[in-house]
Amino acid sequence: MNTATPTRDTQALSLQVTGMSCASCVARVERTLKKLPGVHDASVNLATERAAVTADRGVAAAVLADAVRRAGFGVAVTDTTLQVAGMSCASCSGRVERALAKLPGVLSASVNLATEKATVQALSTVSTQALVAAIEKAGYGARPDSAPAPAAAAWPDWAPVAASSVLTLPLVAPMLAALAGRDLMLPGLWQLVLASLVQFVFGARFYRAGWKALRAGSGNMDLLVALGTSAAWGLSSWLLLRHGSAHGMPHLYYEASAAVITLVLLGKWLEARAKRQTSAAIRALQALRPATARVRRDGVDQDVPVDAVRLGDLVVVRPGERVPVDGEVVAGNSHLDESLITGESLPVARGPGERATGGAVNAEGLLLVKTLAVGTETTLARIIRLVESAQAGKAPIQRLVDRVSAVFVPVVLGIAALTFAGWLLAGAGVEAALIDAVAVLVIACPCALGLATPTAIMAGTGVAARHGILIRDAEALETAHALQIVAFDKTGTLTEGRPALVALEPAPGVDAAELLRAAAALQQASEHPLARALLARAAADSLALPPVDGARALAGRGVEGRVDGAALVLGSTRLMDELGVAPGALAPAAAGHQAAGRSVSWLARRRAEGGAELLGLFAFGDTIKPSAREAVARLKAAGLRTVMLSGDNRGSAEAVAAALGIDEVHAEVLPGDKAAVVQALKAGGRCVAMVGDGLNDAPALAAADVGIAMSTGTDVAMETAGITLMRGDPRLVADAIEVSRRTRAKIRQGLFWAFVYNVVGIPLAAFGLLSPVVAGAAMAASSVSVVANALLLRRWHPRGPR
Repeated sequence: MNTATPTRDTQALSLQVTGMSCASCVARVERTLKKLPGVHDASVNLATERAAVTADRGVAAAVLADAVRRAGFGVAVTDTTLQVAGMSCASCSGRVERALAKLPGVLSASVNLATEKATVQALSTVSTQALVAAIEKAGYGARPDSAPAPAAAAWPDWAPVAASSVLTLPLVAPMLAALAGRDLMLPGLWQLVLASLVQFVFGARFYRAGWKALRAGSGNMDLLVALGTSAAWGLSSWLLLRHGSAHGMPHLYYEASAAVITLVLLGKWLEARAKRQTSAAIRALQALRPATARVRRDGVDQDVPVDAVRLGDLVVVRPGERVPVDGEVVAGNSHLDESLITGESLPVARGPGERATGGAVNAEGLLLVKTLAVGTETTLARIIRLVESAQAGKAPIQRLVDRVSAVFVPVVLGIAALTFAGWLLAGAGVEAALIDAVAVLVIACPCALGLATPTAIMAGTGVAARHGILIRDAEALETAHALQIVAFDKTGTLTEGRPALVALEPAPGVDAAELLRAAAALQQASEHPLARALLARAAADSLALPPVDGARALAGRGVEGRVDGAALVLGSTRLMDELGVAPGALAPAAAGHQAAGRSVSWLARRRAEGGAELLGLFAFGDTIKPSAREAVARLKAAGLRTVMLSGDNRGSAEAVAAALGIDEVHAEVLPGDKAAVVQALKAGGRCVAMVGDGLNDAPALAAADVGIAMSTGTDVAMETAGITLMRGDPRLVADAIEVSRRTRAKIRQGLFWAFVYNVVGIPLAAFGLLSPVVAGAAMAASSVSVVANALLLRRWHPRGPR
């Protein structure tokens, strides 16, 4: 038992330890924990696999977890996403983060103002209820992201803005009429009634949120608005009480308090609408998931909820329907529209043996699909998780914004107090001094600062996902803009990754078509990659293949059989040497192909009298992807250096590099050495991206500043990379970098204008050059303009046809 009792200066932490098997394990974990500075006591229970620790409040849960892992055991950790209500600016999101980080057992917490979500990593012993309670104690509402949303209000979200505008208009209209020489000023009591309704009914949200912030020991935008408008309303009410409601009394400032609240409400409404548009990509992806699937069981088709579909089930997909699961087509032929999943603009042909991706639209044929993945393991579900993860994360530049936001409200309150005191000392009078102080409070708004980065990230990752580029986290998106070198794996990335017949050389007097026909006929029963290449070329040339008799594989050397009565042998140079067949006139061609790294096979015909005569040779190579040349050209035009890594021989690698215009080649690189080459490329602080698709590319992808994986490759490569390309098109690499650069530009523009609004606006208000009404309009405009500017990213499209 833990004998130490937590005090005000200590905390009790509980860890779920995995991997313990006996009492000695328990003792080792206890010793490890007790050795840590600040730990007073540790007790481990083998039965429950829990470690109870009493430590100083400065001891972080992550330190305890790392110590247990170093001792050779595991620590159970959970990731929780919470929906946070009531945040209005960057100060709010910062306060929620701090409240969560202080909770014992929390390893990390990140709050996104744009998505209004908190992502928390904590020890598994920390309950969701504890996280919710910490947020509520900080003055905000919270619920698990999976929990149903609260019922919508009976009125539309624009109703408060409209009602507040109707009540404010009679207060503001006389100001406009005065410019035309007409006096339409309402009696003071009417102004009091209208302004009070706006102030205390439609402005009540600012009081509630501001009071919660004060109670939590900090401030936010709501507090600034509440203080500023209350000061204008209070001054007007004092003047009304002092002078009575007679017409011609001194000017009242009710229109300022009412107009500011109305403008802020309008700005928040516009901001909310814009934020909903930034998350349109997620909603579009979620809409691709059908609710039901038509499953064929025991020969009968029945509609079942898509969650009830099991692995191996046969799913019937009719024309016009969406494919409900990931699977393999077992019957039928059609075209699938996968544009919202892969970004491929044209429908792709699908037939037996080919994959069908859940969410794709079946065009014209009836398909029978065998289920290979359901639920959270489908491609669509993984895409949604990746995009949500990127949109919930924080870019490195946001750390600066968070530091500024933490001190923003106290600094503004100080400037407002100095403004009031300064004007009083200058002899301006209480009214003028208070109005200028109100203008300072109203124009200062940390909202734009808090929204600049996350809205740009959301818009950038959303538009990228629509075009087949999945960005795992905000850091990868921000880092990609600074890339200087892009390193490519060759096979499967720049090339097709499978051999193709690139040349056939008939011996003198032999017809080329007959040479191909004979060789392809000999390979009809073979599954060898080179055999498939020959058969594909014969099919493309529409050659009718005769039957083969007595086909027999010659282990490691080739194949033999009889075609049209002739005994044929197809195989390697070694096989020809064994048969005593000389290359003759084809020797130079063979040497050229081998120097280029191509595989050479020979076809010979056995003579009845013994020996064999050469009929010709075939050269096989991995063909370059049609889009690879354009991809490399675009990267070089963007100022990036291109590098190719390959395990192939130098001749083959340099031939591909020369054809594509790649700057630097590393050939004959072992799979384990690719990461070392990437590290060498990073020397001198250069920013390097690695593009690959295979299992052996995973270490290099992890070593690069930005790993970019082709989804046509292995899952390991995709899990390691920061960016995943949903099509095997190298041009998407340039597109991903372009999206990153544009997103970074939008972040910088948003932060620039957010700072400008405050750096320019606050001094203008302090020197009496802005009225509270104009200040309120400027403050509302700052947030709306920053979000609207980020939304321009949604117009981005990849270059050229796809």
